[in-house]
Amino acid sequence: MLAQHRLPRRIEGRGPMPLFILFFLVLNFLFLKAATAHSGPGNNSSFTVRLMNLEANAKETFRYNASLHNGQSRAVIYEFQAAAPPGWISSFRVDGMQVTSFRLDSNKTQDISIELTPSATVKPGKYAIPVTAVGDQGKLELNLEAVVKGAYVLELTTPTGLLSGEITEGDRKPVYLTVKNQGSLPLDNVDLSAQTPAKWSVTFEPAKLDRLDAGSTVNVTAYINVPDKTIAGDYVTTLTAGNANASSNTSYRLTVTTSWLAGWVGMLIILGAVGMVYFLIRKYGRR
Repeated sequence: MLAQHRLPRRIEGRGPMPLFILFFLVLNFLFLKAATAHSGPGNNSSFTVRLMNLEANAKETFRYNASLHNGQSRAVIYEFQAAAPPGWISSFRVDGMQVTSFRLDSNKTQDISIELTPSATVKPGKYAIPVTAVGDQGKLELNLEAVVKGAYVLELTTPTGLLSGEITEGDRKPVYLTVKNQGSLPLDNVDLSAQTPAKWSVTFEPAKLDRLDAGSTVNVTAYINVPDKTIAGDYVTTLTAGNANASSNTSYRLTVTTSWLAGWVGMLIILGAVGMVYFLIRKYGRR
């Protein structure tokens, strides 16, 4: 009996992927990529800053150097906003020009200068200030910090507020002053000086304040010396108190009068001149 030989069974393998399935996958990938590119400013867009924490005194302006990048496939107009504390002033500058909004082209980066000025009554401390660049599909945010150290403020005046007086030529007049530290930081080595008319002089007691704590007041006396034979009239002396951090000055007006002796001498000279004229007229007028 002849052995029966079976033909090998043809194994049906998987053929190449149909073209319509490949086309569908490629189309789906392109659609997802396009949708992601227009998903909003968060897609490859950024708002960054070099130094987010700055420290300065209350009289200075905090300036932050930020960078805004538009990662979208089209131009976007960004509006800038800052949630600063009450009384603070915020501003944004692009290429030196102050702006409130800015149009940024696709895939472009722009440097932004952010300026924050504290209020006049600000207290020392750390302040968190959110800053945003708002586009048509969302916003980019920065969290800035401003550390206020305090303020140096000095005031020089008189106890009564009166800044004028009278003096006789050749005399010395005491002017009572108050030096006040109106800031929130102490002031050291406060010097007192004056600008006077020619040949005048001023001395202070005390001549220097070693330390003036915040909110404190010190009484100072300025002695203004007026030289002899000063012509009668009004003269202004500028008094100044200050150090490297703060200074204040005030103008004090003095009305100078002549002494009674000089007045009598002048009257005698005038009377003598009149008498001499009268004598000459009586003696030589009849000839």
